[in-house]
Amino acid sequence: MNPQRLDAPQAWDIAKAMVDGFNRHYRLFRIESARAKHRFETADWAGQQRAQRERIEFYDLRVRECVRRLEKEFHAGGLPMEVWHQIKLHFIGLLVEHRQPELAETFFNSVTTKILHRTHFHNDFIFVRPAVSTEYLEDHGPATRPSYRAYYPQRESLKETLRRIVEDCGLQRPFADLERDVAQVHAALAPRLAGLALRANFQVQVLSSLFYRNKGAYLVGKVINGYAELPFALPILHDDAGRLLIDALLFGEDDLLALFSFARAYFMVDMDVPSAYVQFLRSLMPRKPVAELYNAIGLAKQGKTLFYREFLSHLKHSSDQLRIAPGIRGMVMLVFGLPSFPYVFKLIKDRFPPQKDTTREKVQSKYLLVKHHDRVGRMADTLEYSLVALPRERFSDELLAELQKEAPSQIEISDRDGDGRQEVIIRHLYIERRMVPLNLYLQEAFDAGLDKPEARAQMEASVIEYGNAIKDLVAANIFPGDMLWKNFGVTRGGKVVFYDYDEIEYLTDCNFRAVPAPRSEEDELSGEVWYPVGPRDVFPETFGPFLLGHPAVREAFMRHHADLLTPEYWQAHQERIRQGYLYDVFPYAAQRRFAAR
Repeated sequence: MNPQRLDAPQAWDIAKAMVDGFNRHYRLFRIESARAKHRFETADWAGQQRAQRERIEFYDLRVRECVRRLEKEFHAGGLPMEVWHQIKLHFIGLLVEHRQPELAETFFNSVTTKILHRTHFHNDFIFVRPAVSTEYLEDHGPATRPSYRAYYPQRESLKETLRRIVEDCGLQRPFADLERDVAQVHAALAPRLAGLALRANFQVQVLSSLFYRNKGAYLVGKVINGYAELPFALPILHDDAGRLLIDALLFGEDDLLALFSFARAYFMVDMDVPSAYVQFLRSLMPRKPVAELYNAIGLAKQGKTLFYREFLSHLKHSSDQLRIAPGIRGMVMLVFGLPSFPYVFKLIKDRFPPQKDTTREKVQSKYLLVKHHDRVGRMADTLEYSLVALPRERFSDELLAELQKEAPSQIEISDRDGDGRQEVIIRHLYIERRMVPLNLYLQEAFDAGLDKPEARAQMEASVIEYGNAIKDLVAANIFPGDMLWKNFGVTRGGKVVFYDYDEIEYLTDCNFRAVPAPRSEEDELSGEVWYPVGPRDVFPETFGPFLLGHPAVREAFMRHHADLLTPEYWQAHQERIRQGYLYDVFPYAAQRRFAAR
């Protein structure tokens, strides 16, 4: 049968069923995202976090539903490959005028690979490259509403425009003092505009949907003056009386990158045309990979697809070898990467030393916990892949030997195409942003000499950020477990982020205790733990010897974070969390808040 002919009677029906399956997924995804507005208005913070967690599961549920339908109605797994060629062609035809074609193609990939049991990403029956362009998609076909609104301040004062922008969000809860808030935004924005020769086409564009996450709603937009653009965001919160307020003005790419960080939970946004939102956000943050923008707005499967396409392209246009990542090697994960690529690959080892009482399943459950949890800017997001095939020649001999030694069950070397070119197939791995391990970052300062002001400033800032990271995790009900410096990384923006999850626990599941008083002189002098220790007992007083060996580090830590070494600090936060209190962890510095001025 000619693959280009469309004469298989069931091919169109299967393609239509797959489009229907995707449409059901995106409809439910969008309904849940739209409900975030009501949860914000009613201060349903627990419901907001629950919805953020549950929405992550929507995609896999809909894929499984679609697979079951295709197997039941069409016995899809037994169809010849020629029919699958036709199914793909029909599917492309059904995406004409579709509002989310790039997401639908990814859905097709997910369903098809489950039915055909394809072991590698690159094959003839999936969308390795997009078939339908999303460029100018919003300008054609029906639309529920435009992705952004445009305002022209020359028709009125800038302050009046700002007020109208906020009012057009349609929040069904009163502001405590909108005039005050608008005046504060205007006062903060005016110096940024003062040096510009404002043109006749000076305008403000804002995305139509607010971005909801935890206890905040964020209005995102940009000021456009000729060819110059100034990105901005307005965080909208509840005050102590339950009324609304604008908490700060965030402006410039760096502020937006922090707001949309890969270490934060996904936003809930009501989008008819997701690609239009991503194009707008990319104009605000040109350094942000498109894959990470899709992740940030909750479309993680699309983010995975785009990331892998980018990685394959990078492999094609680079020649360096994968190698073991620098730093202290972990006992649970084997970490490697390409020096030219800003991500690392993490593989769970087959065997762990005795001090690591865990299993592969437990480690995977910890990574899933982090995926579903609020990462508060302090836990790196991870992309999870199965059956990844990479060219053998891109692996250093040292790395391949280490993989075969530490994780032989996860590695297969294959000549899949029979052409003599070998591939290394990795059964399961995680991929995350590459960061400088905090212990190496500190060592740089030590090597430069703490008598130098720059080196001492780097050391002190790192220690302060390290303590702040732990405190933010505590506020999110997370105990990191292994708090050694090597398990934290420093981002390009200087933020300290945790990335080793195999010992992570909910704070409320731990038992924080004071070290008992010694019963005798022998106890006091003993180098061994002489008191009983339960499986989840934690003794904060004992952190110091492991973490604060360097005198300068100890001095800086004790000046800013001595409370972390007391059980009372941890117990107090446990109690508030158990009472249902949700801490605020802002994606901007405290001094940026209007209330702090």
